[in-house]
Amino acid sequence: MKWLWKNKRDEENIVIHNKSRLVAKGYAQKEGVDFEESFAPVARLESVRLFIAYVAHNSFTVYQMDVKTTFQYGPLKEEVYVNQPGGFVNPYHPDKVYRLKKALYGLKQAPR
Repeated sequence: MKWLWKNKRDEENIVIHNKSRLVAKGYAQKEGVDFEESFAPVARLESVRLFIAYVAHNSFTVYQMDVKTTFQYGPLKEEVYVNQPGGFVNPYHPDKVYRLKKALYGLKQAPR
């Protein structure tokens, strides 16, 4: 796991807000060892084209929305263990790992 840091700036490039998030190093996971398959909840291009054609044919109105964290932080179905994140290592148990209850951004195991 690692921390990502970002500074939000205003129009004059002055830092107005600091953001951080803890992410998993999904790029370090090996297929068949750390995960069996990965899943991305994205529609196929053919499905989108068919949908748009159907909507146009029936003169329907289409609304768009995006829920960014819908699939990111859902419960995990398998056991996933991660190292203690930098800056939050338990000094009494530095060699212990954490078992995740929910998915972290960057994990290959995506809830479905």
